[in-house]
Amino acid sequence: MSRAIVVTSGKGGVGKTTTTANLGMAIARLGHPVVVIDADFGLRNLDLLLGLENRVVYTALDVLAGQCRLDQALVKDKRQPKLALLPAAQNRTKESINAKQMQQLVRALSRRYRYILIDCPAGIEMGFRNAIAPATEAIIVTTPEISAVRDGDRIVGLLEAHGIKRINLVINRIRPAMVQANDMMSVDDVKEILAIPLIGTVPDDEQVIVSTNRGEPLVLSNEESWAGTEFNNIALRLDGQDIPFLDLNDINPGFFGRLKNKLFGKK
Repeated sequence: MSRAIVVTSGKGGVGKTTTTANLGMAIARLGHPVVVIDADFGLRNLDLLLGLENRVVYTALDVLAGQCRLDQALVKDKRQPKLALLPAAQNRTKESINAKQMQQLVRALSRRYRYILIDCPAGIEMGFRNAIAPATEAIIVTTPEISAVRDGDRIVGLLEAHGIKRINLVINRIRPAMVQANDMMSVDDVKEILAIPLIGTVPDDEQVIVSTNRGEPLVLSNEESWAGTEFNNIALRLDGQDIPFLDLNDINPGFFGRLKNKLFGKK
């Protein structure tokens, strides 16, 4: 059975696309065929984060219009042959596709891919409705900010109303020092408000910016990265493995933190 998982949030800028790209790559490295779908028609970015932008020839809309076969639109990742991207059309709007067409695409992809990750656009309008239409599961990505958490809570209700009951939570860009100083919501604070199972706690990490600019998912980086470690852990948890969460109190951000870890032997 394939798993169609929408990665959503409500609020923009919380790291949905980064999460989708890294989870797609990490799951493929576990040996599962996985396709990531960019459902943000008009503002596609998933191809950039995967470093595949120069290889996009056809898009999902070309498939639906009968201008190419599905195989022709899929961009295979040369670094990881089990990963493929179905790009969105950059010069079209979210109204160019409807929920039934999204279901049609996912149904066709489910015959060959174990995991289908759908990168959902921000907001709760048509783009959101299209992205969740074919999904059987959801990952809500939020940052520990009250506005992002409130939007996440709204999304939980909409997903449940749509019949999606398996919803997991990823808390992104956590800064342990700010949490300890009571300047940022803690993991427990966010969990208490959203009341859905936690599957990932991703620390704020400067390497995310570096990997984005390089078009190389963080899980492939040889640089020491707490965020990359946790994205790999989330993939394992999605795959049913019991992986402990990072001890955020042991995380030291930035160059000096990594230097200290090396000097004193912390992993």
